[in-house]
Amino acid sequence: MAHTQEPTADRPVVSRIGRFADRDAFTAEGWCKLERTLELVGTRSAMILLREAFYGGRRFDELARRTGLSDAVAAKRLKQLVDDGLLRQQPYQEPGSRTRQEYVLTERGRTLFPVVVAMMSWGATLEGREGGVELVHAECGEPLTAVVRCAAGHDVGIEDAAAQTIREGRKARRS
Repeated sequence: MAHTQEPTADRPVVSRIGRFADRDAFTAEGWCKLERTLELVGTRSAMILLREAFYGGRRFDELARRTGLSDAVAAKRLKQLVDDGLLRQQPYQEPGSRTRQEYVLTERGRTLFPVVVAMMSWGATLEGREGGVELVHAECGEPLTAVVRCAAGHDVGIEDAAAQTIREGRKARRS
């Protein structure tokens, strides 16, 4: 499926409210949640290692082989994912071999599942590649989709979303 509608100046995007409305009054550098997320998982190597962990991959040799990463890159990125609490190491031992470590998703790592679903859904819209993997509901076989929903349970599109500073939003909700 190709992207069919080009963005224009009159198409809505996330609105800015409160102190965030004046974007030149401050910088988001260093405290932006998207920036922090990208620091943890914003590399191709991190995401494809996490993909393999979501598919059940655990052992270093398998993870490096299935991702096509060099051993050095895979080792460095896996260490980072462990240090950041997305994966944990768990010992295992094959008969007659020394104890080794495998990599298991932590609860924190599992919370990335909706992000993976959203990225795969978006990736399916790109032209030029046929085939691939599709995530489906194991019970009924229907494809998974990611939905943006507010805490009150309303589905929210970009035209209905607003950005504000966190302190402002917390203070407004407490009032």
